Amino acid sequence: MELFALLIILIVVLGAGLLVQWLPMRHQPRPRWSQRVPFLGGGTPDSHAWSRYHVRYYSMTLLLIAFEMEMMFMYPWAVVFVETGKKAMMEMGMFLAILSVGIVYAWREGVFKWQ
Repeated sequence: MELFALLIILIVVLGAGLLVQWLPMRHQPRPRWSQRVPFLGGGTPDSHAWSRYHVRYYSMTLLLIAFEMEMMFMYPWAVVFVETGKKAMMEMGMFLAILSVGIVYAWREGVFKWQ
């Protein structure tokens, strides 16, 4: 019985959400083609959006993500370190060692050199 009530509530909520989305769209005029073009004030784009980015930015992005993951894990680690002590210190040491290997590899490949 509880599952049936949950199903009814889910259907009512989804119906209300779709109705709220659909009603305003019914009363608005459709935009012209020049208003639907993504950029350049209604003109057609000269090149594809992905063709503008050089490959070297992707390796820098991967390094940024590695550093962000390091920071994301170090904040809660500080709380756990107080409780567990040496075990948490060894786990963070292994984590930083793995990240350091990635950074040294990137350094040897010349990712940090801008040309």
